[in-house]
Amino acid sequence: MSVSLPPQVTLVDVGARDGLQNEKQNVETVHKVELVQRLTAAGLREVEVTSFVSPKWVPQMSDNAAVMAGLQRKPGVRYSVLVPNMKGLEAALPTQPDEVVVFGAASEAFSQRNINCSIEESIERFRPVVQAARAAGVKVRGAISCALGCPYQGEVSLVDVERVVRLMKDIGVQHVGIADTIGVGTARRAQAAMERALKHYPLHEVSGHFHDTYGQALANIYACLEMGVHVFDTSIAGLGGCPYAKGATGNVASEDVVFMLDGLGIETGIDLDALVDAGAFISGVLGRAPVSRAGKALLAKRQ
Repeated sequence: MSVSLPPQVTLVDVGARDGLQNEKQNVETVHKVELVQRLTAAGLREVEVTSFVSPKWVPQMSDNAAVMAGLQRKPGVRYSVLVPNMKGLEAALPTQPDEVVVFGAASEAFSQRNINCSIEESIERFRPVVQAARAAGVKVRGAISCALGCPYQGEVSLVDVERVVRLMKDIGVQHVGIADTIGVGTARRAQAAMERALKHYPLHEVSGHFHDTYGQALANIYACLEMGVHVFDTSIAGLGGCPYAKGATGNVASEDVVFMLDGLGIETGIDLDALVDAGAFISGVLGRAPVSRAGKALLAKRQ
Protein backbone atom coordinates (compact mmCIF):
# COMPACT_ATOMS: atom_id res chain seq x y z
CA MET A 1 0.00 0.00 0.00
CA SER A 2 1.42 3.36 -1.04
CA VAL A 3 0.97 6.22 1.42
CA SER A 4 1.94 9.76 0.50
CA LEU A 5 3.93 11.31 3.34
CA PRO A 6 5.04 14.96 3.59
CA PRO A 7 8.40 15.56 1.87
CA GLN A 8 9.51 17.86 4.71
CA VAL A 9 8.89 17.95 8.45
CA THR A 10 9.55 20.73 10.96
CA LEU A 11 10.54 19.70 14.47
CA VAL A 12 10.12 22.05 17.44
CA ASP A 13 12.59 21.01 20.13
CA VAL A 14 11.02 21.62 23.56
CA GLY A 15 13.79 20.05 25.66
CA ALA A 16 15.21 23.32 26.96
CA ARG A 17 11.79 24.28 28.34
CA ASP A 18 9.39 21.36 28.70
CA GLY A 19 12.25 18.95 29.36
CA LEU A 20 14.43 20.87 31.80
CA GLN A 21 11.58 22.35 33.82
CA ASN A 22 10.95 18.89 35.32
CA GLU A 23 14.54 18.52 36.51
CA LYS A 24 15.04 18.75 40.27
CA GLN A 25 18.72 19.73 40.06
CA ASN A 26 19.47 23.30 39.01
CA VAL A 27 20.81 23.56 35.46
CA GLU A 28 23.10 26.55 35.02
CA THR A 29 22.13 29.28 32.58
CA VAL A 30 25.31 28.76 30.54
CA HIS A 31 24.36 25.12 29.96
CA LYS A 32 20.82 26.00 28.89
CA VAL A 33 22.20 28.54 26.42
CA GLU A 34 24.72 26.04 25.07
CA LEU A 35 21.99 23.44 24.63
CA VAL A 36 19.92 25.83 22.49
CA GLN A 37 23.03 26.81 20.49
CA ARG A 38 23.85 23.14 19.85
CA LEU A 39 20.27 22.44 18.73
CA THR A 40 20.28 25.29 16.21
CA ALA A 41 23.78 24.33 15.03
CA ALA A 42 22.40 20.82 14.37
CA GLY A 43 19.82 22.38 12.06
CA LEU A 44 16.73 22.90 14.22
CA ARG A 45 14.76 25.92 13.08
CA GLU A 46 12.29 26.03 15.98
CA VAL A 47 13.27 25.83 19.64
CA GLU A 48 11.13 26.38 22.74
CA VAL A 49 13.72 28.08 24.91
CA THR A 50 12.17 28.80 28.32
CA SER A 51 9.01 29.84 30.13
CA PHE A 52 8.07 33.05 31.89
CA VAL A 53 6.34 31.48 34.87
CA SER A 54 6.57 32.33 38.55
CA PRO A 55 9.98 31.22 39.94
CA LYS A 56 8.06 30.14 43.02
CA TRP A 57 6.29 27.44 40.99
CA VAL A 58 9.06 26.56 38.51
CA PRO A 59 12.44 27.61 39.99
CA GLN A 60 14.30 25.96 37.08
CA MET A 61 12.95 28.67 34.74
CA SER A 62 13.84 31.65 36.97
CA ASP A 63 16.76 32.55 34.67
CA ASN A 64 14.43 32.92 31.63
CA ALA A 65 15.53 36.46 30.69
CA ALA A 66 19.22 35.57 31.14
CA VAL A 67 18.87 32.54 28.87
CA MET A 68 17.18 34.62 26.16
CA ALA A 69 19.86 37.32 26.50
CA GLY A 70 22.64 34.73 26.21
CA LEU A 71 21.53 33.35 22.85
CA GLN A 72 23.48 34.07 19.69
CA ARG A 73 20.45 34.11 17.44
CA LYS A 74 20.63 32.50 14.05
CA PRO A 75 18.64 33.98 11.19
CA GLY A 76 15.73 31.78 10.15
CA VAL A 77 15.35 30.23 13.62
CA ARG A 78 12.18 30.77 15.64
CA TYR A 79 12.84 31.08 19.39
CA SER A 80 9.66 30.60 21.40
CA VAL A 81 8.74 30.93 25.08
CA LEU A 82 5.80 29.74 27.15
CA VAL A 83 3.71 32.35 29.00
CA PRO A 84 1.01 31.43 31.54
CA ASN A 85 -0.59 34.87 31.88
CA MET A 86 -0.31 38.61 31.18
CA LYS A 87 2.46 39.04 33.75
CA GLY A 88 4.46 36.34 31.98
CA LEU A 89 3.94 38.00 28.60
CA GLU A 90 5.02 41.41 29.96
CA ALA A 91 8.24 39.82 31.26
CA ALA A 92 8.77 37.90 28.00
CA LEU A 93 8.27 40.65 25.40
CA PRO A 94 11.44 42.64 26.25
CA THR A 95 13.49 39.47 25.54
CA GLN A 96 12.14 39.49 21.95
CA PRO A 97 10.75 35.97 21.48
CA ASP A 98 9.62 35.11 17.96
CA GLU A 99 6.61 33.24 19.31
CA VAL A 100 4.77 32.76 22.60
CA VAL A 101 3.00 29.59 23.66
CA VAL A 102 -0.27 29.55 25.63
CA PHE A 103 -2.00 26.41 26.83
CA GLY A 104 -5.30 24.84 27.78
CA ALA A 105 -6.50 21.35 28.66
CA ALA A 106 -9.03 19.26 26.76
CA SER A 107 -9.96 17.66 30.10
CA GLU A 108 -12.30 19.48 32.47
CA ALA A 109 -10.97 17.45 35.41
CA PHE A 110 -7.37 18.37 34.56
CA SER A 111 -8.25 22.07 34.26
CA GLN A 112 -10.08 22.11 37.60
CA ARG A 113 -7.39 20.10 39.41
CA ASN A 114 -4.45 22.13 38.10
CA ILE A 115 -5.68 25.72 37.82
CA ASN A 116 -9.00 25.64 39.71
CA CYS A 117 -11.14 26.85 36.83
CA SER A 118 -13.11 25.53 33.87
CA ILE A 119 -11.63 25.06 30.40
CA GLU A 120 -13.58 28.08 29.11
CA GLU A 121 -12.34 30.28 31.95
CA SER A 122 -8.74 29.18 31.46
CA ILE A 123 -8.82 29.98 27.73
CA GLU A 124 -10.63 33.28 28.28
CA ARG A 125 -7.80 34.38 30.60
CA PHE A 126 -5.48 34.12 27.60
CA ARG A 127 -7.56 36.43 25.39
CA PRO A 128 -5.73 39.66 26.46
CA VAL A 129 -2.40 37.81 26.34
CA VAL A 130 -3.00 36.71 22.74
CA GLN A 131 -4.19 40.19 21.74
CA ALA A 132 -1.16 41.88 23.31
CA ALA A 133 1.30 39.40 21.78
CA ARG A 134 -0.15 39.79 18.31
CA ALA A 135 -0.23 43.57 18.67
CA ALA A 136 3.52 43.34 19.41
CA GLY A 137 4.02 41.32 16.21
CA VAL A 138 4.66 38.04 18.04
CA LYS A 139 3.10 34.80 16.77
CA VAL A 140 0.94 32.85 19.23
CA ARG A 141 0.90 29.06 19.39
CA GLY A 142 -1.60 27.19 21.54
CA ALA A 143 -1.02 23.81 23.17
CA ILE A 144 -3.97 21.57 24.05
CA SER A 145 -2.88 19.21 26.82
CA CYS A 146 -4.52 15.88 27.71
CA ALA A 147 -6.06 15.69 24.22
CA LEU A 148 -5.73 11.89 24.12
CA GLY A 149 -6.29 11.08 27.78
CA CYS A 150 -6.28 12.53 31.30
CA PRO A 151 -4.64 11.29 34.53
CA TYR A 152 -7.80 12.20 36.49
CA GLN A 153 -10.81 11.45 34.28
CA GLY A 154 -9.27 8.91 31.89
CA GLU A 155 -10.97 9.18 28.47
CA VAL A 156 -11.20 12.60 26.85
CA SER A 157 -13.89 12.99 24.19
CA LEU A 158 -13.17 14.25 20.69
CA VAL A 159 -15.99 16.74 21.22
CA ASP A 160 -14.00 18.27 24.09
CA VAL A 161 -10.83 18.35 21.99
CA GLU A 162 -12.65 20.20 19.23
CA ARG A 163 -14.25 22.58 21.73
CA VAL A 164 -10.81 23.70 22.95
CA VAL A 165 -9.57 24.03 19.35
CA ARG A 166 -12.54 26.34 18.65
CA LEU A 167 -11.92 28.35 21.83
CA MET A 168 -8.25 28.80 20.87
CA LYS A 169 -9.27 29.97 17.41
CA ASP A 170 -11.83 32.34 18.94
CA ILE A 171 -9.23 34.19 21.06
CA GLY A 172 -6.84 34.58 18.10
CA VAL A 173 -4.36 31.74 18.60
CA GLN A 174 -2.61 31.22 15.23
CA HIS A 175 -1.28 27.66 15.57
CA VAL A 176 -2.66 24.77 17.59
CA GLY A 177 -0.80 21.74 18.96
CA ILE A 178 -2.53 18.51 19.96
CA ALA A 179 -0.70 17.14 23.00
CA ASP A 180 -0.77 13.64 24.46
CA THR A 181 0.39 14.78 27.88
CA ILE A 182 0.41 11.36 29.54
CA GLY A 183 1.34 9.30 26.49
CA VAL A 184 -1.73 7.04 26.46
CA GLY A 185 -2.75 7.81 22.87
CA THR A 186 -2.55 5.30 20.04
CA ALA A 187 -2.38 5.88 16.29
CA ARG A 188 -6.07 5.96 15.34
CA ARG A 189 -6.90 8.08 18.36
CA ALA A 190 -4.13 10.52 17.41
CA GLN A 191 -5.54 10.78 13.88
CA ALA A 192 -9.07 11.36 15.20
CA ALA A 193 -7.92 14.22 17.45
CA MET A 194 -5.93 15.73 14.57
CA GLU A 195 -9.01 15.60 12.35
CA ARG A 196 -10.83 17.80 14.88
CA ALA A 197 -8.01 20.36 14.84
CA LEU A 198 -7.84 20.35 11.03
CA LYS A 199 -11.53 21.33 10.82
CA HIS A 200 -10.56 24.75 12.20
CA TYR A 201 -6.88 25.31 11.32
CA PRO A 202 -4.93 24.86 8.06
CA LEU A 203 -2.55 21.90 7.86
CA HIS A 204 0.61 24.02 8.34
CA GLU A 205 -0.80 25.50 11.57
CA VAL A 206 -1.47 22.17 13.33
CA SER A 207 1.16 20.14 15.18
CA GLY A 208 1.52 17.06 17.37
CA HIS A 209 3.15 16.72 20.79
CA PHE A 210 3.46 13.08 21.84
CA HIS A 211 4.81 11.53 25.01
CA ASP A 212 6.34 8.07 24.88
CA THR A 213 5.05 6.75 28.23
CA TYR A 214 3.60 3.60 26.61
CA GLY A 215 6.02 3.50 23.67
CA GLN A 216 3.46 4.85 21.18
CA ALA A 217 4.95 8.23 20.24
CA LEU A 218 6.67 7.22 16.96
CA ALA A 219 3.59 5.28 15.84
CA ASN A 220 1.42 8.30 16.61
CA ILE A 221 3.74 10.63 14.68
CA TYR A 222 3.71 8.26 11.69
CA ALA A 223 -0.10 8.13 11.81
CA CYS A 224 -0.20 11.94 11.71
CA LEU A 225 2.32 12.01 8.84
CA GLU A 226 -0.15 9.87 6.87
CA MET A 227 -2.63 12.76 7.23
CA GLY A 228 -0.08 15.30 5.99
CA VAL A 229 0.70 16.79 9.41
CA HIS A 230 4.31 17.97 9.22
CA VAL A 231 5.08 19.85 12.46
CA PHE A 232 5.90 17.99 15.68
CA ASP A 233 7.28 18.82 19.13
CA THR A 234 10.19 16.64 20.22
CA SER A 235 12.67 16.79 23.09
CA ILE A 236 16.43 16.37 22.87
CA ALA A 237 17.66 13.21 24.64
CA GLY A 238 14.04 12.48 25.61
CA LEU A 239 14.21 15.13 28.34
CA GLY A 240 11.13 15.53 30.49
CA GLY A 241 9.48 12.81 32.53
CA CYS A 242 5.75 12.32 32.75
CA PRO A 243 4.71 13.86 36.09
CA TYR A 244 1.53 11.75 36.19
CA ALA A 245 3.16 8.36 35.64
CA LYS A 246 5.93 7.71 38.14
CA GLY A 247 9.22 6.73 36.51
CA ALA A 248 7.76 6.89 33.00
CA THR A 249 9.42 8.55 30.07
CA GLY A 250 7.96 11.79 28.84
CA ASN A 251 8.51 13.61 25.56
CA VAL A 252 9.50 11.64 22.49
CA ALA A 253 13.25 12.02 21.85
CA SER A 254 14.27 14.29 18.97
CA GLU A 255 17.00 11.83 17.93
CA ASP A 256 14.51 8.95 17.61
CA VAL A 257 12.13 11.03 15.47
CA VAL A 258 14.93 12.26 13.17
CA PHE A 259 16.23 8.68 12.78
CA MET A 260 12.73 7.58 11.72
CA LEU A 261 12.21 10.54 9.36
CA ASP A 262 15.65 10.02 7.78
CA GLY A 263 14.67 6.38 7.14
CA LEU A 264 11.46 7.53 5.47
CA GLY A 265 13.39 9.90 3.20
CA ILE A 266 11.67 12.93 4.77
CA GLU A 267 13.75 16.12 4.89
CA THR A 268 14.21 17.82 8.29
CA GLY A 269 17.35 19.88 7.71
CA ILE A 270 18.74 18.31 10.90
CA ASP A 271 22.16 16.65 11.20
CA LEU A 272 21.51 13.52 13.28
CA ASP A 273 25.13 13.19 14.47
CA ALA A 274 25.17 16.79 15.71
CA LEU A 275 21.80 16.19 17.37
CA VAL A 276 23.17 13.10 19.15
CA ASP A 277 26.09 15.25 20.35
CA ALA A 278 23.64 17.81 21.75
CA GLY A 279 21.77 15.04 23.55
CA ALA A 280 25.01 13.62 24.97
CA PHE A 281 26.02 17.12 26.13
CA ILE A 282 22.86 17.87 28.13
CA SER A 283 22.68 14.30 29.46
CA GLY A 284 26.26 14.72 30.70
CA VAL A 285 25.27 17.97 32.44
CA LEU A 286 22.44 16.08 34.15
CA GLY A 287 24.70 13.14 34.99
CA ARG A 288 22.82 10.40 33.18
CA ALA A 289 22.49 8.58 29.88
CA PRO A 290 20.18 9.94 27.17
CA VAL A 291 16.68 8.41 27.13
CA SER A 292 16.80 8.43 23.32
CA ARG A 293 17.20 4.91 21.93
CA ALA A 294 18.71 6.16 18.67
CA GLY A 295 21.02 8.47 20.63
CA LYS A 296 22.29 5.62 22.82
CA ALA A 297 22.73 3.27 19.87
CA LEU A 298 24.65 5.81 17.78
CA LEU A 299 26.89 6.80 20.71
CA ALA A 300 27.67 3.10 21.35
CA LYS A 301 28.41 2.59 17.63
CA ARG A 302 30.99 5.39 17.73
CA GLN A 303 32.86 3.65 20.52
